[in-house]
Amino acid sequence: MAEAPGSNKRKKVVVVGGGVAGSLIAKTLQFDADVALIDTKEYFEIPWAGLRAMVEPPVARRSVINHKDYLSSVVLIISKAVNVTNAEVILEDDGRQVPYDILVIATGHADPVPRTKPERLHQYEKENEKIKGAQSILIIGGGPTGVELAGEIAVDYPDKKVTLVHNGSRLMEFIGPKASKKALTWLKSRGVDVKLNQSVDLQSLSPGSRSYQTSSGETIEADVHFVCTGVPLSSAWLKDTILVSSLDSNGRLMVDEHLRIKGHQNKFAIGDITDIKEIKQGYLAQQHAEKAAKNIKVILARESETEFVKYQPSSSAIAIVSLGRKEGVAQFPWFTLIGRIPGYIKSKDLFVGKTRKVLGLSPDVVAD
Repeated sequence: MAEAPGSNKRKKVVVVGGGVAGSLIAKTLQFDADVALIDTKEYFEIPWAGLRAMVEPPVARRSVINHKDYLSSVVLIISKAVNVTNAEVILEDDGRQVPYDILVIATGHADPVPRTKPERLHQYEKENEKIKGAQSILIIGGGPTGVELAGEIAVDYPDKKVTLVHNGSRLMEFIGPKASKKALTWLKSRGVDVKLNQSVDLQSLSPGSRSYQTSSGETIEADVHFVCTGVPLSSAWLKDTILVSSLDSNGRLMVDEHLRIKGHQNKFAIGDITDIKEIKQGYLAQQHAEKAAKNIKVILARESETEFVKYQPSSSAIAIVSLGRKEGVAQFPWFTLIGRIPGYIKSKDLFVGKTRKVLGLSPDVVAD
């Protein structure tokens, strides 16, 4: 039934994806509309704390947060979205149709994580046992994830043999060569064996084997391995929806300056799934959520679109990569820094307390 003119009926806002961007926009809008959050898991996880949790599992009790702990007025739907029409989101579990007036896609990357917080905490315990029980560890991938994991293990377990294999000519190609070189030097100074321009074929690995073959024919002996290569975008499901024409060649949703999906007036996209030309980082995803929330509030208030705020893509390559508990490497627009100062900014608490405060939670108290 059509809404009567002048009706005060609350609009329905559906957010698909409960990561950095989706969780924040759901929280921001929860008292302005009837908000539903569709996510495949029952919790939000602070992603930049995950590698610390692998060497110190109790960290995850603060960084893995049940959605219900910060979303007091949001309908939580734990399921996978499989289709979008002009009026509903279709769920995988039972084909349920979730109606919306405004849609926000924030599915980010397709991380294969458990459904519940207890399962996720248990997973970190198992990964920690895997690290503690090994004398030699192979890390595959030299992006920020691989570098940070190597740093965490090298600092907390200095007696273990750590080898990092990366198929690029330098570590962390998303930042400049100076920061990359500083990170390489730091890892080598901590005994990490870094092998560049090589890859590892895990398909040829025999069950129970400790021998890994690289693309250059080298054999690496390791008790365990961790794959730290890129995780694909969670956008494949959109190819069978009305949003297929809004996907670019990389599977990202094309958005305008107001973070609306191009060609759609009532649909927004935020976070890593957008085609915005900038480094994909958590703090930028939070900025997407804040800007999009303001524009959605304009729609909810029936104000003119002239009140919309524009999102300005970040032109400065600012990045901080942790190197263990006390050090880090930071790239700023005009200089690169390594050591205790970047470590003080990020590595000590990994912004966990700050992120919890953004969600309205105590930075320290854990809710189970």
